[in-house]
Amino acid sequence: MTSRQKFNRYILAGAVTTAVALGISVPSAVSQNSIIQIDGSSTVYPISEAMAEEFMAANRGTQVTVGVSGTGGGFSKFCAGELDITGASRPIKASEVEACAAAGIEYIEVPVATDALTVVINPENDWAGEMTVEQLQTLWSPEAQDTVTRWNQIDPSWPNEPIELFGPGTDSGTFDYFTETIVGEAGSSRADYTASEDDNILVIGVSRDPNAIGYFGLAYYLENQDTLKAVAVNGVEPTPENVENGTYAPLSRPIFVYVKKSSLESRPEVRAFVEFMLENGPELVPEVGYVPLSEQRYADILAELSGL
Repeated sequence: MTSRQKFNRYILAGAVTTAVALGISVPSAVSQNSIIQIDGSSTVYPISEAMAEEFMAANRGTQVTVGVSGTGGGFSKFCAGELDITGASRPIKASEVEACAAAGIEYIEVPVATDALTVVINPENDWAGEMTVEQLQTLWSPEAQDTVTRWNQIDPSWPNEPIELFGPGTDSGTFDYFTETIVGEAGSSRADYTASEDDNILVIGVSRDPNAIGYFGLAYYLENQDTLKAVAVNGVEPTPENVENGTYAPLSRPIFVYVKKSSLESRPEVRAFVEFMLENGPELVPEVGYVPLSEQRYADILAELSGL
C-alpha cells in the first residue's frame, strides 16, 4: 500500500469513527460521483481535514478525501483535472495558470484564512529565541550553503555549535513564500537542509535536535508547543493576535483553496462543501490554529459564489 493510500484510509477511518459516534449509519460503499477530491498544501491541510470531517458527519454518503502533496504538487494535479479542490499557501503562479488554461480547467480562488509562517527552534535552544529578517536571510540564502554552518556565524555571542536546518520542499507554497519574503526571490534558498512536504516530519526533526531550526505554518507550531519554541521575528511573536493587529510582518500571509469551476457548477456536493467551509470558517479555522477572515469577508465570498 502506498503512503497516499494509507493517508486516504486514515481520512476515511476518521470519518467513519465520527459518523458512528454520532449515530449515523455509514454506507458500505460510496459512489464515485459522491467523492470530493482535495489535495495540495500541507499548511491548508488542517483546515481541509477539519472541514471534511465535520461535513461528512453532516452529509451521509458524501466522501471527502484530503491528500498532501504540497502547493505545487496540488496545482499539478488540479491543472491535470484530477482534483475538485486544491489547497494553496500562496497564490497560483503564472505557469500554473497557463497549465490550467491549456487543459481547459477554469477555477475560483477562495481565501479561507490567514497564517503566520513560523520559524521554530528546539526548546533547549536558549540563544536564538529572537532573530531579525536579516539574520534569517544570512542563514537561508543560497550563498550560505556549506558556508554558514554554525550558530556563532549568525551572532558571535551564540555558541560554536552546528546548525541543523529543516524546511519545506520545493513543491511547497511555504517554501516559495518564505524564500521570496526572507531571501528576496521565490525559490532562492540553500539546499543543504532536510526538506519535506510533510510538516510533521519537520516538527519531529526540530524537536529532536537542540541545534535545529525550521519553518512551517502556525498550526503545526501551536499543535506542538510542548516540543518546539517559536522564534520572534524582528521582536514580534507569531501569534493570532499579532497577525490580526498587523505587527507580525512580513510573515503573515493569506491561504487559499482553488475550486474547479465545473465541479462547483455541476456537482451540488462540491458547492455545498465550499459553502460549508466559508460558513464554518469563523469557528473551525481558529480551532486548527489559524486566523479566520472577518465574518463579513466570509459572507462576501459566499455572496460571490452564489452568482456562479
